[in-house]
Amino acid sequence: MDITKQIAFITGGSRGIGRAIAIRLAQAGADIAMNYLRNRAAAEETAKIIEDTGSRCLLLKGNVAEVEKIPAMYECIQKEYGKLDILISNAASGVIKPALELTRRHWSWTLDINAGAFLPLVQHAVPLMKNGGKIIAVSSLGAVRAIPQYAAVGSSKAALESLARHLAVELAPKNINVNVISAGIVETDALSHFPHKDELLESSRIKTPAGRLVTPDDVADVALFLCSPMAKMIYGQTIVVDGGYSIMA
Repeated sequence: MDITKQIAFITGGSRGIGRAIAIRLAQAGADIAMNYLRNRAAAEETAKIIEDTGSRCLLLKGNVAEVEKIPAMYECIQKEYGKLDILISNAASGVIKPALELTRRHWSWTLDINAGAFLPLVQHAVPLMKNGGKIIAVSSLGAVRAIPQYAAVGSSKAALESLARHLAVELAPKNINVNVISAGIVETDALSHFPHKDELLESSRIKTPAGRLVTPDDVADVALFLCSPMAKMIYGQTIVVDGGYSIMA
């Protein structure tokens, strides 16, 4: 699964799943453009690991939910690399509250960052993918399963998965594969916002047939496969990486 000389743009790449994907793609030979929001130190630490593999890393600060900032990121990619082969839409956030406590602001913010940003990210990526490309959105099981206090985030992930299917059909003639990775419970900083985090992790561990939680590296392995020529006939699919959790009653 060699992707040498390919250019990959990963949003939310400084920590967690995004970080693991950025590093894995760099290890496979890709040069990286990595977006981050606030934590410059974490972004620079990840960039150092990427550069130690022999790949280049361009850091792009910005909130992808503010769609007016997206064109400038692509201008930097065009200037630095001249093309784009891979887009990983990973940046995510959202409000963890019961549905009846959500305000319009909570709802709009969550949809904008998790689903709304995906469309302009793809729209600006396609002109740089002159020889085809791979586009992956990172989702979660909350898109199809009800999780306590996850109404806004789960709904936004469901919208993300649906949009990916429609884009897959539109972009297939351009030799661009669009797919989704839906991760199970992954212990990252994002879980710190969940009430009863420790109970959630232990319960998920017990219910997972594989006997352990999914790690960011597990998700990164699947991302690398989907970015490789071996996945050339996979279009519009949501690949679940959860150790078997979702197949249990």
